[in-house]
Amino acid sequence: MFRSGALRLPWRSGAPNREELFSVERLEEHARSLAAAQPVTSKPARGHPLAARLADNGTTLLSAYRVTAGALKRHRVITPAADWLVDNYYLVERQIREIRSALPPGYYRQLPKLADGPFAGYPRVFGLAWAFVAHTDSHFDGDMLCRFVRAYQEVQPLTIGELWAVAITLRIVLVENLRRVAEQIVQSGIARQEADDIADRLLGMSGRTAEPVSVVLADRQGTTLPDAFAVELVHRLRDQDPRITPALTWLDQHLAAQGSTTDAVVRDEHQRQGAGIVTVRNIITSMRRISDADWTGLFERMSLVDDMLAAGDLFRDMDFPTRNLYRSAIEELAPGAGRRT
Repeated sequence: MFRSGALRLPWRSGAPNREELFSVERLEEHARSLAAAQPVTSKPARGHPLAARLADNGTTLLSAYRVTAGALKRHRVITPAADWLVDNYYLVERQIREIRSALPPGYYRQLPKLADGPFAGYPRVFGLAWAFVAHTDSHFDGDMLCRFVRAYQEVQPLTIGELWAVAITLRIVLVENLRRVAEQIVQSGIARQEADDIADRLLGMSGRTAEPVSVVLADRQGTTLPDAFAVELVHRLRDQDPRITPALTWLDQHLAAQGSTTDAVVRDEHQRQGAGIVTVRNIITSMRRISDADWTGLFERMSLVDDMLAAGDLFRDMDFPTRNLYRSAIEELAPGAGRRT
């Protein structure tokens, strides 16, 4: 039985799926502990489909692309991460189309589902892919993936269907992660634009008369300032006419009330932008690499069934279609023997 509210848990946070970056040895260790902590349902379950979230991700990414491309057309300065999104959106759009066509509902329903935890009701392979993406910062490497999956199977063997689903599930998780970074890009862009508008009013830009600090900043009293807003305002107002000093003093006091400082906010925002650039670049590059990878070869390297069949002298000498006939026969026979393969 899935816990109440489990459907919403994976999407409750909008933070990028980015955790401590692991070496391959640490990644293998994590795979074993993850397998021990991820029981599956005892009987086949319909589970929670990912199609609705994928569609929502597509809509959100299209919106982020339009907002960012629109900012460029208006000659607004955008971040390098936003540049990556705009330049490569065609690839993202193609990935989403391919995922939709390659994941029929019937196939999805056959995948073992997790019985507990934040991904309860979702395919076990989804939890596996989520962890791999988190601890590689969305960087795909075929050898590292094989070692991760093999380590997981030292504790919990995966079915043949799950192994074939690894590629498309990784792409689903990468799209999800890009959506989260894209939302941050858009929110930060809006905050910077608001700061620019305030700076223009304070400085009397575009031929208008400069307005008093007390008037311009009145509606910001008691509000929480986004880091991107504060950083842009500092950037625009620092080293300006001394009459602007009260605005910087107000900003320092406002941030102090939030438990921060100007220097800390600038540092944190620069770190966030730097991390965003790396993650977006990794996602786009990984999408290309996953599309170009030899998944038949990767599958056979990860497959425990192949290990058993290869114990004979002839299996590795067969061509791929023949080897696949052996695997398909085992899949058909396994349920009658009370096994999952």
